[in-house]
Amino acid sequence: MEAAAVNSEGLVIPLIDFSSFLNGNPEQRKETAKAILHGFQTAGFIYLKGLPITPQFRKHVFETSAKYFRLPTETKMSHGWTTPEANRGYSALGREKTTKLADIEEVKKLRDAVPDLKESFEIGREGEEGHPNHWPEETGELVGFKETMTEFHTKCKELHMEVMRAIAVGLGIDESWFDKFTDEGDNTLRLLHYPEVNKEVFKVNPGQVRAGAHSDYGSITLLFQDSSYFCNPNFKSYIAAIPGTYASEKDLKYEGINSGQYLVQRLTATY
Repeated sequence: MEAAAVNSEGLVIPLIDFSSFLNGNPEQRKETAKAILHGFQTAGFIYLKGLPITPQFRKHVFETSAKYFRLPTETKMSHGWTTPEANRGYSALGREKTTKLADIEEVKKLRDAVPDLKESFEIGREGEEGHPNHWPEETGELVGFKETMTEFHTKCKELHMEVMRAIAVGLGIDESWFDKFTDEGDNTLRLLHYPEVNKEVFKVNPGQVRAGAHSDYGSITLLFQDSSYFCNPNFKSYIAAIPGTYASEKDLKYEGINSGQYLVQRLTATY
């Protein structure tokens, strides 16, 4: 365990060596799990080091992502994002408006006024019936693109499950409790690019931002600086309070919800 990565104005984001959970003895694993849980309960964010995904491979993923965004706009548009149920493909500048709002009409008004100045490419798990990934043609710089991104998606899915296991250990419940909610890998790998824009845009539109303030929709987000991996429960999972964490039904703060319905609801509002 190390000192906080961020300690400013009351916000403390811990820096945690995750290898202590993956490879440590029972006491080290428990200590690391408690630190992870505490970070999520207080700041809502944690920094992890000692990941099973090597820096060299992450660098390769970033470089491959950059090659994709160098494609002509018309080529990228042919891989276009289609539906919230699929949540796969390319989104051009202004297509999405990340916000805390959930009302579709309110989000549309905000998007029309100050669209997000970013482009993205979403990748889901392979083999999901009716929702194929929109892979680009592998020529020139993009040879090996699919192999790289599917490998990264798989590695992130495995990391997601390990982080959820750490949360379970920190909560004092069975380590595999969350496995049944996360084992299908219904997650989204998002490649992001923030193109250069004239600084005058921000002067003319005071509310203009690259990405609006928002909360993510799944269980956790693995943010690798250049690219994000959104970890969601299995699409068909029913998410409710863990038995034993409340005294009676009337003490429940939130009702249970179907994971897929919730994700589609949020994506429908923001695209």
